[in-house]
Parts: sequence; structure tokens; C-alpha cells
Amino acid sequence: MLQNRGLATGSVAISINGKTLYQRAIGFAMLESNDRKILPDINTEYRIGSISKMFTATMIFQLIDEKKLSLHTKLSIYFPQLPNATKITVEEMLYHRSGLHDYTHDTNFSDWMDKPKTHEEMLQIIASKGSDFEPNAKADYCNTNYLLLSYIIEKITGATYAEALNKRIVSKIRLQHTYYGKPIDIRRNEATSYKYSDNSWKKEKETDVSIHCGAGSIVSTPKDLTVFIQNLFNGKLISHANIDSMTTMVDDYGMGIFPYDFDNIKGYGHGGRVEEFYSWIWYYPGKKLAISYITNGILYPRTDIMDGIRKICFDDDYTIPFTQPVTLQSSDLDKYIGTYSSGDLPFKVICKKDNNKLILEAAGKTMEAIPISVNYFMNLKSGSFFEFNPEKNELQIKETANVYYLQKEK
Repeated sequence: MLQNRGLATGSVAISINGKTLYQRAIGFAMLESNDRKILPDINTEYRIGSISKMFTATMIFQLIDEKKLSLHTKLSIYFPQLPNATKITVEEMLYHRSGLHDYTHDTNFSDWMDKPKTHEEMLQIIASKGSDFEPNAKADYCNTNYLLLSYIIEKITGATYAEALNKRIVSKIRLQHTYYGKPIDIRRNEATSYKYSDNSWKKEKETDVSIHCGAGSIVSTPKDLTVFIQNLFNGKLISHANIDSMTTMVDDYGMGIFPYDFDNIKGYGHGGRVEEFYSWIWYYPGKKLAISYITNGILYPRTDIMDGIRKICFDDDYTIPFTQPVTLQSSDLDKYIGTYSSGDLPFKVICKKDNNKLILEAAGKTMEAIPISVNYFMNLKSGSFFEFNPEKNELQIKETANVYYLQKEK
């Protein structure tokens, strides 16, 4: 249904016990113009952003298994010039507890993200920003941690990150479409990312892969990601003792992995974003179930897509969107009427009705909200989706990268 309405673009794969049960690619790999597009297939490759961190953590644990490194190894052994290097450990970097500043924040990152950077240049940027807090004081997600871990892998192995990735993971478990990124080329069946704005898709600026290295520069497919995480949990890449270490949560952070439970079913995985590529890989050991979805452009909310996939996989109650027509009478809209606000937004959202149409006013703009299902509406021109909970007087506004929670004012 999302494919038919042009509301989603990307690829999904689902496997159980290493056997792929479902694969599908929809939308576009590349837009040549507003009315011409190159279609994806199940082997189309996408940048996976921060899921790269799972690969980096896996290689760090391989080096620990090989006694070439330990969780207590200090950063100062490799990069003594960095802030708090004598205090920061490998474990703290894996857990995002180093306190180092994220090089993508407060560095005019958008101005130089598409330009190549040497390791030395990146280290200078990191050193110049200092620390945000003392090591191990708290967890705070930070790309710098995994960039440095990937540099450490290179120092210990004497290989580039790309070479280490290929030798230690890709070749070992025979991944077919996973590698260290290059400039995107549709001739290699690589997708380009796009941002939806003002009723059209606009191509995103491409990040130079030299910047992120093991923090976010890998290319893959959903099927390869399911193969990777299945082999990881089967002990084919690191020892079971280190799998236990990796999945030990501190402040809801694992080491290169996060909890993704479904009800009472334990799950683990990681998400990623680079440009307008968004990616997820989830694994449920008790079910031996792996789910991966990668998109190169968001219109229909990605969280709704992933929640729907999980509910289908776990045989939970779920209605596929757009399968049932929604017709509302004027009186049906009364429960939504009112003014909604949130501390996360500098403006209020006013909901009105015009006969049987729901009208929203926000930030000086007026838009009609078209019903998708019960309590759920969309406005395609803005790429916004609105989900009401009348019983709690709540409104969620779902946009490309954010979800805002608003409360109706009394």
C-alpha cells in the first residue's frame, strides 16, 4: 500500500534461524528527474550509517579475543594527545561514556561533511573541542568514540579499516553486498538518498566516507545485515563470553548495541542515519528472528513502518495502513478540535474543522489533514503525519527525523 501511494522507499529483509523468509525493495534507488526514477531491487546497496558501529565493536571484541586489546586499555596508548586520554578506556568508548565531544556537533559539520579528511585532521578537530564530561560519568551517544575505535583497529592490525572489515567479517561470513563505502554510483546498484520537502524529493549532499570511517561509512543491504547479526549471536564472529559483554546494558547502552525488546521478548540491534539514509537491524535471540529495514528517503513515518513489521512478525494486532477506507463526518472531528502545545516546539498547533475536513494551523501555515485510519491523519505536501489520542488529549506530529508530543490545552 505504501508503494502504490509513493509513500516509502527502501528495502526490508526478515530471517529466522538464518533462513530469509521475506525480502522486498520499493520506491526508488535514484531519481533522474521528477518523473523518471531508477528502481531498486533486493540487492540494491545503501549506506547504513551508525550500524557501522556494530561492525566496529565486533572487530574490537575480536581483538580482545585475540589478546591484542582489553576493555581496560587506555586511549593514551594510541592517541595521547586527546583530552583525558590517560583516563578513557576502550570499554568507556564502546559504551559511549568517554566524555569526548562529538565531531559532528558544534564544528560546522555540514560545511565540510562532503570533503575528504585525513585521520590527523579528524584528530585535530576532536582534540580542539575538549571533553563534555569526565570519563564514565554518564552515557552520551557520540560518533567520536567509534571513529577512534576504528583507528585503533587500523593501528593494531596494520590494515585499513576497509581491509580489516573485509577480512574479519565480510569474507568470514560471506556477505555479498557489504563493504566500506565509496562515492555513490548507481552503476554499482547503490542508492542515493533524498529528503522530502514541499511536495517533492530533493537529493541530499553526500558525506565523504573518510570522515566517519568505522563510525558510519559502511554500505550494505538488509539481507546482509540479517546474516551479520545472526552470525554474531551464533558465536561465529566473537566468543560467547564477549557476546554477553556486548549485550550487558549500562544506562540502556550496550557495547556497540542497544536493547530493542518487543513486549517481554528480548531484542538487540542498532539504528543508523547518514544523509537521508535511515537503517535498522534488530535481532531476537529467543526467536532467532532478524529484521532489517533501510530507507533512502522518508515520507511515511519510519517508526510506523518498523513497528508494523515487528507486529506482523510477532503476530500482534496490526492493521495495514490504507487497506480500509476512512470517511469522517463533521461530528467525528470534534474530539480533535483544540489547541496543542509542547515544550519542544516554539509554536502551538490549532486544530479546527471545516465541515468534514480537519484543518491544522501551525507556525503561520494552514494545512488540511487527510485521514489514514482511526485518529491518524497526513498532509502530503508538508510530509507531516498527525496521530491523535483523544482519551489522553495528546497529539503526535511525525516528521522526517522527529516525533513531537503535544498536549491539548484546557
